[in-house]
Amino acid sequence: MIYNQSEFDLRCEWGSQGVAQLASISDVVVIVDVLSFSTCVEIATSNGAIIFPYTMRDESVIDYAKSVQAELASHRQRWTPTGYSLSPKSLTQIPGGTRLILPSPNGSFLTLQTKSTPTLAGCLRNCQAVAQFAQKYGNKIAVIPAGERWKDDGSLRPAFEDLIGAGAILSYLHGSLSPEAEVAVVTFETFQKDLQGYLKKCSSGKELIAAGFESDVELAAIYNVSNCIPLFTENAYVKQP
Repeated sequence: MIYNQSEFDLRCEWGSQGVAQLASISDVVVIVDVLSFSTCVEIATSNGAIIFPYTMRDESVIDYAKSVQAELASHRQRWTPTGYSLSPKSLTQIPGGTRLILPSPNGSFLTLQTKSTPTLAGCLRNCQAVAQFAQKYGNKIAVIPAGERWKDDGSLRPAFEDLIGAGAILSYLHGSLSPEAEVAVVTFETFQKDLQGYLKKCSSGKELIAAGFESDVELAAIYNVSNCIPLFTENAYVKQP
C-alpha cells in the first residue's frame, strides 16, 4: 500500500513496476510511450488499423502474426516507404482494417501486463480525448509513463517525453493527484510552450534525430490534435467510435 498511491484518484508511476502497483486497484490504465509506441498506435488506429502489441521481435512473433492473421512491423531502422515499423511516419497512410503486429519492449510490454484492467494508449496528440474517455471508467486512473531502457543493462531510463505525455493527460483529469501525478502535470505545464523544441533536445529525441527520424519526433510533439481513443480489447488496440 505504500507504493500504490491508493489514497489518490489520479496515480502516476513508471514502467512495469508502475503497472504492477497500480493496475489492479485502478479503474483504467493509460500507457504513455510518446517516442514512439503510443504515438504509432494513435496514428494507426485513427486511420482504422488494428494494432496488436507484442513484447519482443523474436522468432515467436512470426507464429503469432500468422495466428491473428496480421502483418508484422519491421525494425525501425529498416523502414521503407512500403513497410510499417515503430516509426510514426511509416503509419500515417496505413489503410483502415490493416491488422498489424507492433513489437515494442516498452509500450507493448506494459500493455500486455495490465491484464483485465481496461487499457488505453495515450500520447501528446490525443491527450484530452484519452483523458475524457478514461474518466468514464471511474475516478481511479493510473497513468503509466513507459520510459526507455539503458542499452548497457536493460534497466529503466525515465524519459522526459513520457513524463510530459503523462502530465498532458493528467492535466485533463479531475480528482485528487498523487505527488507523482502532480509532478507530471507541473512538468508538462512548464514545457508546454515549446513541446517540439524540447522533445528534439531531450535524450530520446536526439537519439531518433541522429538516426534520421526527426519527422517522428515532430509527429509525436503535436499537441492535442486527435480525438482518437485507442482501447486495448481482444489483444489489440482499436479506435473507439
